[in-house]
Amino acid sequence: MDPRARFKGRKPACTVQCAVNQEMLEQIQGKVLTAPERVFKRGTKPCLFGKGGTCCHVCNMGPCQIIEGVEEMRGVCGATAATVASRNFCRMVAAGSSAHSDHGRGIAEVFYETVHGNAEDFEIKDENKLRVVAYYFGLDPKKETKELAKEVAVKALEQFGQQHGELAFIKRAPEKRQAKWRELGVVPRGVDREVVELLHRTSVGVDQDYRSLLKASVRTALADGWGGSMLATELQDILFGTPVPIRATVNLGVLKEDMVNVTVHGHEPEVAEALAMAAQDPEIIKEAQKVGAKGINLAGICCTGNEVLMRRGIPIAGSFVQQEMALATGAVEAMIVDVQCIMQNVATVAQAFHTAVITVSDKAEIEGAMHIPFDHHHPVESAKKILREAISRFPKRDKSRVYIPKSKMDVVAGFSHETILYILGGRFRASYKPLNENIINGRILGVAAIVGCDNFRVFDEVHVELAKELIANNVLVVATGCAATGLGRAGLLSPEAASLAGESLREVLEAVGCPPVLHMGSCVDNSRILIALTEMVNTGGLGEDIDELPAIGCAPQWMSEKAVAIGNYFVGSGACVVFGPDFPTEKSQVATDYLFHEFKNIFGANWLVARSAKDFAAVMIDKINEKRKNLGIDKPKPRILFDMAMRRALESPKVTSPFHGLGCFGPTYLKVEEEEEKAA
Repeated sequence: MDPRARFKGRKPACTVQCAVNQEMLEQIQGKVLTAPERVFKRGTKPCLFGKGGTCCHVCNMGPCQIIEGVEEMRGVCGATAATVASRNFCRMVAAGSSAHSDHGRGIAEVFYETVHGNAEDFEIKDENKLRVVAYYFGLDPKKETKELAKEVAVKALEQFGQQHGELAFIKRAPEKRQAKWRELGVVPRGVDREVVELLHRTSVGVDQDYRSLLKASVRTALADGWGGSMLATELQDILFGTPVPIRATVNLGVLKEDMVNVTVHGHEPEVAEALAMAAQDPEIIKEAQKVGAKGINLAGICCTGNEVLMRRGIPIAGSFVQQEMALATGAVEAMIVDVQCIMQNVATVAQAFHTAVITVSDKAEIEGAMHIPFDHHHPVESAKKILREAISRFPKRDKSRVYIPKSKMDVVAGFSHETILYILGGRFRASYKPLNENIINGRILGVAAIVGCDNFRVFDEVHVELAKELIANNVLVVATGCAATGLGRAGLLSPEAASLAGESLREVLEAVGCPPVLHMGSCVDNSRILIALTEMVNTGGLGEDIDELPAIGCAPQWMSEKAVAIGNYFVGSGACVVFGPDFPTEKSQVATDYLFHEFKNIFGANWLVARSAKDFAAVMIDKINEKRKNLGIDKPKPRILFDMAMRRALESPKVTSPFHGLGCFGPTYLKVEEEEEKAA
């Protein structure tokens, strides 16, 4: 039977989320096959066994499709649906953690070569953060910068191969959370060890208790969130600069007809940083002008786009679901790709135009693409070689086939943890206290994170509608990854969007000049959210651990295994996470119940699932209200005008962050201590 027979005689309704994407799809339809069309033309939904986690293919007696509760439909070896679903869940966590952590290892190697003088062009941009990282590595943060950087580089690389002890950044978590992890035996020992051990557990005839498997998955995920991802974020900030609020633009309209358009796609920012430096070189600009272009126009896609957006203000052309559409404009001379979330089909789409898809990582080549290895010892020279290839393509552009949509939107990005501290407290009194106080007094209901991918099988703008619903209910939203890009397209990353927020949240946003949705970076930068949650705990007034905070996360359009790893390290850290539109263990009620209910008893947080934006908002707001009730802040309290004596009597932060003692926010000798105030 032809499942497409019902469409004969009428135009197929092939759709993709976001109006500009639909506009581009109509332009390219019939010229080259794209992902939205493949979803439509497959004519069937994904395999329910595979989608629900109950297809086992770890040995050659299978694959075995398992039906829970039916004895003869267990695996040939007797594996239950719960065991199989848990194994598959664990393998996703291991794969996602390995992706983030190999990214972290890559930047650690670049950092090592840079500080040892073996690499050109890059340098330490954030000395203060270097000293903070050194503090957590157990080093003396007051040492001379060059020597300290070398010691930090060695310690960073050791985190990956470490076999015993604890990862250094575990000490950044709230003390109560650290104690819980140690009690449960889930403190990660080393990044690579946890990934390898989890894969071993899921192999034939090893760990066959779903409870043991799922608990082990948390240990591996924590090695990602508090290990590989956090190392990636911190070292990138040290080398390329810690983000601060910056205005930029997003969407396909950032491409330019009169310039050589080069899109940078993937996740590792050193390539994009080098390209940004090379694109400003007078020699390269002159070469572009010789072929009739005004210069080089760099534009980001996916998480590489987020990295250079928040550090350099380089515009983002699109998210994951827009990578083919950017090429379909006919205006892109080269798409430079490194690792992760790059669809093989970009090489096919590019062949329909004059565009070169250029791979730069030796671990991520694509059939049909050009490969120019990126030399980390000579990054700008490598970038120039890549840009010259793009320049050579400009004269081959067919102007009659160029279609650049007008759609683009202004955004404000770059809300790192340090920036939030500064915005809330200024240079000398940087603190999360204003945020905590506004949550306590009810002006801000709570904090929600919208993270993760976008997905060709999700046709509604779930991210956008969810964010609008949350901010209308006075929930402050933070966002990362492709979710952040989608929210930017909708105008929610600008201060003007505060008009969509509830009255009390809007008052706070207008006072500090922030958008209602804070762009916190790429997918590895979810580690920034972990640090922000910890700072809220340490500031006081909202409990002693992350699981007490009125905060929650979600990934409404999750696509990658990395999203599963991210969600698992947030749950393991005490923050509930809502996935959608489905969940990878759904065909095992036993395994799903353990993740959705028993995890709450073990880790203080659990997984949840929702389908629509309305469902997500209801679940998330209910959870936030539940936390507020537990803290006793669910009812409004009368406003009190505090005099100076009352202010001094307020509880001081329970834990003083090293961000406040290493010169990060001005010389410590300029801070007025209580005793000095009294003497005055």
